Amino acid sequence: MLIFFIIVFLIYFLANFYIFFKGYRTISVLGNFRLIYTIIYIVLASTFIAGKILERNHSSVFTDILNIIGGFWMAFMLYAFLSLLISDILSPILRLTGFLSGHNLPDFRKWSFLVTLVLSAGLITFGFINAISPVVKKYNIVINKPAGEIKTFRIAAVSDIHLGSIIRKRSIKKLSGMLKEINPDIVLLLGDIVDGEIGPVLRDDLLSYFTCPKCRDGLYAITGNHEYIGGAATTIPYIEKHGTRILKDEVITLEGGIQLIGRLDRDGSRFNRKERAPLSELMKQVDTTKPVILLDHQPLRLGETVKAGVDLQLSGHTHNGQLWPINYITKMIYEISYGYRKIGNTQFIVSSGFGLWGPRVRSGSRAEVLEINITFSDKTNQTGN
Repeated sequence: MLIFFIIVFLIYFLANFYIFFKGYRTISVLGNFRLIYTIIYIVLASTFIAGKILERNHSSVFTDILNIIGGFWMAFMLYAFLSLLISDILSPILRLTGFLSGHNLPDFRKWSFLVTLVLSAGLITFGFINAISPVVKKYNIVINKPAGEIKTFRIAAVSDIHLGSIIRKRSIKKLSGMLKEINPDIVLLLGDIVDGEIGPVLRDDLLSYFTCPKCRDGLYAITGNHEYIGGAATTIPYIEKHGTRILKDEVITLEGGIQLIGRLDRDGSRFNRKERAPLSELMKQVDTTKPVILLDHQPLRLGETVKAGVDLQLSGHTHNGQLWPINYITKMIYEISYGYRKIGNTQFIVSSGFGLWGPRVRSGSRAEVLEINITFSDKTNQTGN
């Protein structure tokens, strides 16, 4: 974890220095405002880190503001870096072809930086509007196993809510309204309910605003990696106190013999030094002649799930990249970064999530709630869409 954070901070520093240097060199063309530019830049570039450090010690509206500004700065940092990098690649090409010379190079730098600002602002604005406009994503699937008298079963699944300094009351109330419209038989939360530090959640008791159908007897959850970041010993009891049963390497049987397996997140061992139970051990408690649904926050080692005989796995974690073009990177990392796929006799659905991490910007994916309509059938023809 220490090595990870060192690498992240190094990348953060180098990217900011690169953008700062480009802007600082442009200021000489625009006017003598280098000192003002330097102060403003350092303040903005420091907000995200300052917000996280201060939030860990004492959560307040001030730390919320720092995190919000810092999140938007991270989005700007990504797009400014990419845009300026492209201009640096184009510059020698244009000089070789004669379109650019030492005489008009300062103008090229000036317009490159101004275009960067406008382009970044446009992408961030689009991504913000997209982030606060979640949709219901519907899947209709068939599981070729009997579930007693139950022929159809509707699941509302939500991953990566990330309650905290950015996702607050308004968002959780909107989520509650969406769940009410879906009117599911069961509600499943697929991890990362809390963003990290529990302080911003406890300050306004954010989960007290979460209301949903079936909350009394049909609301289940699993842990994500973020449940451990701020301290699982505080975070998990808080979630459970508000009526959510967290399945910690557990198997429960629902009406009709539908079996629900909830796994602890694989990253939990980094924080509590305890490995989660192998899927093969959990499957010993399962009757594979009846429907088996697995909740696992991170969509990894899918072959293990197929081999175990699970009928449906629901996951999140990837955010489908959240920011363009990171969604292309997650597609390379995960066998299923987003959406539906059937491998063997196992069906997988990976959600892009309801909330977000860092910037309140979604330029590479859409915020969503899953509505999964399952038909139980003895027929051998299994479909999904």
